[in-house]
Amino acid sequence: MRYFQRIFLICSSLIGFSNLTLAQENNAAANKPLVNVSSDCAARATEKKLAGAALNSFTKKCERDAATVSCATAASEKRLRGAAKNSFTKKCIKDSTDKN
Repeated sequence: MRYFQRIFLICSSLIGFSNLTLAQENNAAANKPLVNVSSDCAARATEKKLAGAALNSFTKKCERDAATVSCATAASEKRLRGAAKNSFTKKCIKDSTDKN
């Protein structure tokens, strides 16, 4: 009987570790923006014939708005609510709009 208990314990531990690794990979993918919109924002800015500070301001706002929509969608897919949703969305938007 102890033999089966040990086997069960080992198998459940292995399954738990594999699920943890998959969850970490999924979280890393979820924090990235879903769509690359910088080219779309640049195209819309050239349509409007913006230049200088107006171009920078428009592009920054356009990218932030797209990141907000993308991150809100990701938060709803994860079924986050309240403070967890706000925190996730804020971090996701910051990560999406940072230009390193």
